[in-house]
Amino acid sequence: MNDVGSTAAGTPGGDRRGPGGTRGNGLAAALAAAAIGLAGTATVLATTGTPAPPPPAPAATTPAPDDPATTGAPGMPRADPTRLRIPLLGIDTTLIPLALGPDGTLQPPPLDQGATAGWYAAGTSPGETGTAIVTGHVDTPAGPAVFHPLSLLTPGATLTVDRADRTTATFTVDRVTNYPKTDIPDEVYAPAAHPELRLITCGGTFDRAHGGYQDNTVAYAHLVG
Repeated sequence: MNDVGSTAAGTPGGDRRGPGGTRGNGLAAALAAAAIGLAGTATVLATTGTPAPPPPAPAATTPAPDDPATTGAPGMPRADPTRLRIPLLGIDTTLIPLALGPDGTLQPPPLDQGATAGWYAAGTSPGETGTAIVTGHVDTPAGPAVFHPLSLLTPGATLTVDRADRTTATFTVDRVTNYPKTDIPDEVYAPAAHPELRLITCGGTFDRAHGGYQDNTVAYAHLVG
């Protein structure tokens, strides 16, 4: 995954609903486009070499162990996230703010920051009520990147997000699913009634002739503390 912004806003799903919750409700199409475009630069990079294959795709039917409505924690005040930790995968990364580009698509972390993930800063912050979006590269020209092992995340795993207000949001993973880039469901970006988090990267088969990675890997998580 190397380009979050290679697809025009409004392409996937055909709607223009807003992601997250109360913030950014006019920008869901841009985020949906971002998810579909996460692998875009991998297409370009493929001209100089084949990227390292991501781990095996998760089963699309992986069950969620908990219902956020009954097991989740109440929403936290808005605060910028500063660091993401996923102990199961050995991920410990700072989080940089990501914005929409001139074409209305979400811009990815710079390729020279492949070890760093980013969050959609105009949307819900992790811990707030709504759907927060965090993305990261699966690989770059330098090799495997921050979210290379994301598909190995399992339901019930814990991840934490440090926040600028010196609080920490703790999330439990509900499920991890691969979606074709041409068929990202609305639920990935739909507003949520509880604090939820989506971690997104590229996955599936790398097909040089058809634009790089053909899927997006999406991890769903909800706030527990």
